Amino acid sequence: MANRDILALGTSAGGFDALRFLAGEFSPDLPASVVVVIHLSGQYQSSLDAILTQAGPLPASFAADGDRLEKGRIYIAPAERHLIVETDRLRLGSGPRENNARPSLDPLFRSAALCCGSRTVGAVLTGTLGDGAAGLSALKQCGAVTVVQDPRDAAFGEMPATALARARPDHVVSLAGMPALLEKLVRQAAGQPAPVPANLEYEVNIASGGRGSMSEMDRIGQRSVLACPDCHGIMWEIDEGELVRYRCHEGHAYTAEVMSLALDDNVRRALASALRALDERTALARKLETQARAGGRNLSADSWSDKAREFEEEARIIRESIRRTDEIAARLATA
Repeated sequence: MANRDILALGTSAGGFDALRFLAGEFSPDLPASVVVVIHLSGQYQSSLDAILTQAGPLPASFAADGDRLEKGRIYIAPAERHLIVETDRLRLGSGPRENNARPSLDPLFRSAALCCGSRTVGAVLTGTLGDGAAGLSALKQCGAVTVVQDPRDAAFGEMPATALARARPDHVVSLAGMPALLEKLVRQAAGQPAPVPANLEYEVNIASGGRGSMSEMDRIGQRSVLACPDCHGIMWEIDEGELVRYRCHEGHAYTAEVMSLALDDNVRRALASALRALDERTALARKLETQARAGGRNLSADSWSDKAREFEEEARIIRESIRRTDEIAARLATA
């Protein structure tokens, strides 16, 4: 029988060191293709492929669209592209960001679940926020074996903790114990195919760059009162039991936690914009007051002085709101 020949790894903060450790521990005859998503910035050229190649026996490269999957190789999602698994090939998706990231862990995991669930081992490693939890849950539903790094062992425990709570993985293990576990799992016979959730094909198509559909979103979720932080369209709430997430028909997607942070960021930007406008109006009012007094128009000058004080008071209130917003965000970040 075929073995579980796809090993899908997802990580974020702290992931460079974790991936380098795993690459150094893989055996030369690993009977699986290793596909990796790590949140990368498109502003800088990454040498992660060279780092992983030097770390161990398996060659690593950034994936190219149409790459054929080969066992004993590591494929890394390039910056600004989702990594999509299609049976024996890889595709690079240009779909919208998910959880404010592209590449995102969820599209990789969902695509592997859709095409190859019972052949897949999926793992979430160190990172912040909750990307990967929904995709790992989809993998498990489709017959994959799911693994999460022990949050207490991770450099950044929030991502694995979220996956642990929401996806109920088959295995929780320290990074030191992960190579032996992964080697064991990929050498096991592939499991029996399992039914694919109805929304999976649609969501993978969106990540690949396909068009969204409001009618399809009505089928898989319920319209919420929230607006998309990216395009300001309607967000649909998708309730998956332990996991609640949001998606708009343009394709932007968020877990509830990341959605909250995105909305907080929108509020701060709106407050900053309002503060800038009030500061500009205050400066203009003071200039007009000065001009009026120089021209002997005291009633007009007094009127502009009153307006300037009103603008200054409104600006003071907004500055206080921004300060409190930042304090709350800081407390949540360290909670």
